[in-house]
Amino acid sequence: MRNYIIFAIPAFFLFIAIEWMVARFKHRDVYRLNDSISDLSCGISQQIVSAFSRTFLLGVYVFFFTHWRWFDISIKAVWAWVVLFFVVDFLYYLFHRVSHRMNAPWAAHIVHHQSEEYNLSVALRQGSFQPFFSAIFYIPLAFLGFPPVMYMATRSINTLYQFWIHTRLVGKLGFFEWFLNTPSHHRVHHGKNPNYLDKNYAGILIIWDRMFGTFVEEKEEPVYGVTNQPQDFNPIWSNLYYWRDIYRSTKPFRQWWHKVIVWFMPPEWRPSYLEPYGPHPELDPKTYHKYDPSLPIGLKGYISLQFVVILGAALALLNYKPKLPDLPVYALTGFVLIGVLTMGGLLDRKRWALWLESLRLLLSAVLVGFLVSLYLPKQLLLYTSLFVAFGSASTLWLLRYRSILQAQAGRGLEHPLPILE
Repeated sequence: MRNYIIFAIPAFFLFIAIEWMVARFKHRDVYRLNDSISDLSCGISQQIVSAFSRTFLLGVYVFFFTHWRWFDISIKAVWAWVVLFFVVDFLYYLFHRVSHRMNAPWAAHIVHHQSEEYNLSVALRQGSFQPFFSAIFYIPLAFLGFPPVMYMATRSINTLYQFWIHTRLVGKLGFFEWFLNTPSHHRVHHGKNPNYLDKNYAGILIIWDRMFGTFVEEKEEPVYGVTNQPQDFNPIWSNLYYWRDIYRSTKPFRQWWHKVIVWFMPPEWRPSYLEPYGPHPELDPKTYHKYDPSLPIGLKGYISLQFVVILGAALALLNYKPKLPDLPVYALTGFVLIGVLTMGGLLDRKRWALWLESLRLLLSAVLVGFLVSLYLPKQLLLYTSLFVAFGSASTLWLLRYRSILQAQAGRGLEHPLPILE
């Protein structure tokens, strides 16, 4: 079954470009290159993982629908689509609330909240493990008898709606603020100000937050990010560090069952015999300092160019994966994941990124030669030579900046829990 989100990717990038231009025209700094590349890298990683897991997750839904459904609902019934719209939106609210209030799903969802900016690229910043948790909440729809096509289409609508609300350029929308999730409401959700934490979980309809007491109106400009902000742009580490933090938090626990239940408890939970975590300080966007390592313009240009190549490879993989043999699929997957890893390392000025990137460029020439030999054998020499030249020039250009890529320049997250969102 098709992933409908893939078809919207060109529109996503078009609207990101429009937002960037409008922001520049209004003299507002809502984009940073390093933050945006990190956002898009996390989105690429999530889509790559989903490309391999989607069949299994959808297969679980199909299995329950085929063997255990209680009713037969026609895909042609208008009332069924209306009901499904509201039920999917409510289940999203439920999943979203649980994913903030339980450590294990929060570890998967936290990736979406790590950006210290708020713009349309943040909408694409998603956790690679999140689909494994969110899928659980929609299984009841299979028992109720909603066909898989209806389920996938309605979930896609719910997801696509949430793209446009990730913007600082749209103010309050009057009457619509009462029942729709708007940019204003969702900015609150992404804020780490103490009064904004754990609020506004809505997907499309803000009515659920109003009904269940989790609604807060936007009063002041939020400070964006998470309460123990990771000091790096590494998309792979972004998906892993909170799992480590949960494990580290269990070391002073005396009972073994506390080490188990912590994964299912809120982020601020500690056994009664330990001191509770302290309150979060008030934050002021005017004095708050974002993680923003400086880079020379030449290195920024290099990262931008290479990221475009990596993005192109990712889009090709997502579009043609069902038609490609396994070996090219795995090769492209490795190229993309290593690529986003090294781009993050370069943005953090990590020395290891220099050598890993040089190795990636070398292996890329081998990959291109392999793929061209399979599909364009007559052009093997031409395309391989061009890519070898591109890789060699890239390596020489990158080596110009080896002196600024210091191991200590981009420090990883060292402080443990809590994270309260």
